[in-house]
Amino acid sequence: MSVHASLQRLSSLTLDLLFPPRCFGCDKENTFLCEHCYAELPRLEPPYCRLCSQPLEGEMCGRCRVRPPAIDGIRAPFLMRDSIRRAVLRLKYNNLRALAPTLGALLADFVKEMNIQADVVVPVPLHRKRLAERGYNQAGLLAKELAKVTSLRTLNALERVRSSPPQARALTSDQRRVNVHNAFVLGGESVRGLRVLLLDDVCTTGATLGAAAQVLTEAGAASVWGLTLAREP
Repeated sequence: MSVHASLQRLSSLTLDLLFPPRCFGCDKENTFLCEHCYAELPRLEPPYCRLCSQPLEGEMCGRCRVRPPAIDGIRAPFLMRDSIRRAVLRLKYNNLRALAPTLGALLADFVKEMNIQADVVVPVPLHRKRLAERGYNQAGLLAKELAKVTSLRTLNALERVRSSPPQARALTSDQRRVNVHNAFVLGGESVRGLRVLLLDDVCTTGATLGAAAQVLTEAGAASVWGLTLAREP
């Protein structure tokens, strides 16, 4: 082990002693997700829209029926509520990057369970301004952890060229679509002929994933499926 790796490991152990992991469900120490809270996770179960996974009684939601997203489909293992909401917010806004391996493992289990076929995982990028403010891209962290435990490789194939307001502030699906119109361009890595798994933390209407997927499809991707940790109900 290199000196740098040894120092990193020592730093991690020191932080664990000073600030032990706490379950994002019940705040129990020494784990980010205890067995009880794992069993109680708010899982997204059918029926849901076959395109965007919006929970509903039927095959397709009204939004996708009127204006289908430019993506093969969007899937998520959990609903954005309770313990998962707390985990996403802590990862995204509280700089709790140590949560990423646990959440990435949950995503990996879901990909295997759903038998989602893909060659690469592409994280939805942040605009450089927001990336500088936050210091990291939560989707990139999740993609990295997902790739560690699957056969997928991470590909930074997109760049965000428009800085738009956070989608959580947009009140309607039309506003969300306008927010991300022409927001993405192809980055430095080719996706031609590849089956892409496009990864983000949360899906609300699918506007962001649809806008990013359109760029990948136009660049020659064989297929683009969206994957998020959580889906707004």
